[in-house]
Amino acid sequence: MSTEDHPAPRSLAEALRGRDDTALGALLRSRPDLITPVPTDLTQLATRAGTRASVVRALERLDRFALQTAEALAVAGDPASYDELLGLMAGDDRDPEVAAALPAALAALREQALVWGADDRLRLVRTARELLAPSPQHPSPTGLGPSVREATAGMSPGRIQEIVAAVGLPSTHDSVSAVQALAALFTHRKKMARLLAAAPAESREVLERLMWGPPYGQVTHDPAARLRWLLDRGLLLPTAPGTVVLPREVALHLRAGRAHRAPEPVPPAVTAASAHRPQVVDATAAGQAYTALATVEELLTDWNEGGPPVLRAGGLSVRDLKRTAVALDLPEPVAAFWVELAYAAGLLASDGEADERYAATPAYDEWLERPAPERWALLAQTWLTATRTSGLVGGRDAKERALSALGPGLDRSAAPEVRHRVLALLAALPEGAAPDPEAVLARLRWERPLRGAQNAPGAPGQRPEEDLRARLARWTLAEAELLGMTGRGALSAHGRALLGAHTERTPRTEPHGPGDKLPFHHHRAPGALEPLSPAEQAVAAAAAARLLAPLLPEPLDHVLLQADLTAVAPGPLQRPLAAVLGVLADVESKGGATVYRFTPASVRRALDAGRTAADLHAFLAAHARTPVPQPLAYLIDDVARRHGRLRVGAASAYLRCDDDTVLNEILADKRAVPLRLRLLAPTVLASQADPAALLDGLRAMGYAPAAESADGDVLITRADAHRTPPRTPPEPVPDGPPMPDATLLSAAVRAIRAGDLASTAPRRPADPAAPPPAPGELPRTSSAETLATMQAAVLTGEALWIGYVNAEGAASQRVVAPVRVEGGFVTAYDHTADEVRTYPLHRITGVAELADD
Repeated sequence: MSTEDHPAPRSLAEALRGRDDTALGALLRSRPDLITPVPTDLTQLATRAGTRASVVRALERLDRFALQTAEALAVAGDPASYDELLGLMAGDDRDPEVAAALPAALAALREQALVWGADDRLRLVRTARELLAPSPQHPSPTGLGPSVREATAGMSPGRIQEIVAAVGLPSTHDSVSAVQALAALFTHRKKMARLLAAAPAESREVLERLMWGPPYGQVTHDPAARLRWLLDRGLLLPTAPGTVVLPREVALHLRAGRAHRAPEPVPPAVTAASAHRPQVVDATAAGQAYTALATVEELLTDWNEGGPPVLRAGGLSVRDLKRTAVALDLPEPVAAFWVELAYAAGLLASDGEADERYAATPAYDEWLERPAPERWALLAQTWLTATRTSGLVGGRDAKERALSALGPGLDRSAAPEVRHRVLALLAALPEGAAPDPEAVLARLRWERPLRGAQNAPGAPGQRPEEDLRARLARWTLAEAELLGMTGRGALSAHGRALLGAHTERTPRTEPHGPGDKLPFHHHRAPGALEPLSPAEQAVAAAAAARLLAPLLPEPLDHVLLQADLTAVAPGPLQRPLAAVLGVLADVESKGGATVYRFTPASVRRALDAGRTAADLHAFLAAHARTPVPQPLAYLIDDVARRHGRLRVGAASAYLRCDDDTVLNEILADKRAVPLRLRLLAPTVLASQADPAALLDGLRAMGYAPAAESADGDVLITRADAHRTPPRTPPEPVPDGPPMPDATLLSAAVRAIRAGDLASTAPRRPADPAAPPPAPGELPRTSSAETLATMQAAVLTGEALWIGYVNAEGAASQRVVAPVRVEGGFVTAYDHTADEVRTYPLHRITGVAELADD
C-alpha cells in the first residue's frame, strides 16, 4: 500500500505535504543534500529533490533491486499502476520471491522521494525517468527500446497504415489511432502469440537476438527476407537510415513481461572460504598488531634525524619510497601503506623548513608514551576513517600525473564507507570464519551497483573490469590483515570491538516481507554510517584495547649477549631498553627474536650521544642475562679510549689533539688529502672542509673524532632531535554532505513545516475589505494596522503570518506568535526558525491572520 496520506497528490510537493514528521525526517536523513541549506518550504524541498545532481546521488545509493524497480518504472507508463510494475518485475508467472520483495523496494523509493503517488498512479520523478529511460544515446539498463509510439513518431502516415494492414488490423482515419491499435496488438498476449507463430524461424531468431538488448540493429538498403517480414509487420521499426529497433512492447512479450533478464531481490550471501578457532584468529591478529606498531616505530625512528625531502609538487619520490621499503624490508605498496597511515594519524608531516623534509611530529612522542593496545587502537581507528588511499600510489590521475605517497590526489571519499561495510560483512559471519573475497565483492556490487561509475584511473595492477569500490574492498581485506584487524582473513575480537559502535548503526539489508515496517535506511545505503561522537569513538577504542592487551607479548627487560659481538632479544623489549640498545648496536635481523650487532661505529654512536664507557658497561651488566663477553668489553673500552682525542670545531674547521703524533700521522696519511689540512700549531690542524665533512672523513680513516662547541665542550648528538612543529592530521574528504543528527533533523523538519505553513496556509488580511494575499506574496499593511494586529495577537496568543525584510534587503515570509510589543520592536516565537526572536516593526511589510481551515 502507498505510504502517502494524501489520496491523490497532484505533485511531489503535495505528496511530501501529506507525510508526517517521521517520514519527512526519513527523507532528509536518506538524502542529506536536501537540507544543505534547509529549504524554506516543501515546494522548495520538492524542487531540490528533483534536481539532476540530487537524483543522481540518490540513485547511486540504491541497491540493485531498488534500482531495478526504478528502471522498470522508467519504461512503464506514466503514471503506472502497482500491477503494471509487478508484471514488469515478476513477469507473467509472478515470481513469488520478486513479488514478496517489491513492496519494500517501492517503499524505499517513496521514502527517498524518487517515486510518489498512490499504488494506482505511481510516478517516477521526471529527472530519474530521464536518466533511466532508454534512448539511442543512452540505452536503458533493462535493454528495452522505445515504445511503438516513440519509435513511429517520425514515420509517414501511409507507412503506418501499411503496417496496420500487414498485421491484420482495420485501417484507421488517423495515425494516432493506428499506432494505438498496433501497440494494443503487441501487448495482447494471445494475439501476439498467433502473430509470432506465423513468423519464419529465421525472423524469430532475429527477435531473440535483440530481445534482451541492445535493441538496435543494422540493416542494408535491401533487407533480407527474414528482416523484411519483421519490418512489414512493425516488429522492427526504423529509427534512422540503416538502423532498426525492437519496440518495447514486442520485447516485453518475448520476455514474458519481464523488464530485467534476472531480477535480484535477495542480496548475494557472503560465504565463508575457511574457518578457524577464534583463539587462533585473535592470536594471529594480535601478533600482526604488534608487528604494525613495530613497523610504524621503525619507520619514524629511521626518519628521526630528518626524513626524505618533499617533492616540489608534494609527496615522496619513487626513489625515497624504494629506500624506505628496503629499510623496512617490505614491498613498496606495503611501505606506502604504513607511510600513509602514519601521516593520517598525525605522527609524521613536513617540517616546513626551507629545505623541506618529512619528519616525526610531537604527537609521535606522545603516541610512544601510551600503552601498546592504545597505540594500536589509534592507528586502527585512523585507518577506518581515513580517505587517503595508499593503493593508488604508483598509479596516475585523470591528467596522467603520477600519484606519489604523501602526495595530493590520494583521497577517495568512498574509502571509509567501503572499509566499514567490508568489515561489517565479516562481523556478520560466525566467529573465526574468513570470507570468500569474491563473495564480498558480489555483495558490494549488489548494494551499490551504480557506484561503479566512480572508477578512479591509474591504480597499479588494477583489473580492468573492477571499479573503485571493488578495488577499495580488496585493499581493505589486505590492509585489515596487515593492521591486525583480522587474523587469517577472519575478523578478530578486538577488531569486532573497534567496529562495534559502527556496526550497531548499520541498517539491515535483507529484504522485508510485504507487511514489514521499513527502517529509514533500508534499500538505500547498506553500510551507511551515522557520524560517531568523540565519546563513542573513545568507548570503542577502549573496548578494543582491553581485548587486545592480554594477547600482546609482555615487553622484556633483558637481552642475551653472545661472544660474537651480538645480542639477542628473545621478544619485544621495554621501550627504554630498546631505545638505548638501538643506539648502541645495529639491528642485524628481525623476527620472533631480534639480533643486534655491536660495531665500532655503533659504539661510537652511543658515545656521541653522551654516554661514557662506564655507562655502557653498567647498562649491559644490568640488562644482560648472560655475562658481558670479553670481546664486547674490549670493543667498548677501545672505542672510548680513542673517542674524543681528536676535536673538530669551526674555522672553516679545525682539528685539535693533545697528542701531536696523532696529528702528524693524519697529515702524512694520503687519505687526508681531500680534507686539505695544514698545521697551525703542534696540537691544531686547520681544514678548508666544513666540520661535518671533516668528521665524516676522519671516521672513514678509522679515527673517532668528537665535535666540540665554541666553548670547547663536546657536542652531544641525539638521534631523536628533529621534530616538526605541531601538526594536525589531514582531514578526511567527506563523501557529500554529512548525515544530519537527530537535533538537526528535528529543527529542519520544524523549519520546513513552518515555512510551508507561511507560504500555503489561507490568510485573513487585517482589513476585512481587502482581498487576501496570493500564495507567495508578502502581506502589505500600514504601520498602524501592523501594530494593532500584533498587539491583539499578544492578548489572544494566535499565530500570525508576516512579511519581513532584513538589513541586507532579503525578503522572507514567517509564521510568528507575538509575545511582547514595545519600543518599536515585536518579540515573538518564530515557528520557522523554532526560536524566540525580536523584529523591528519598521521592517515588517505587513501582517495577516492565519485563516481557519
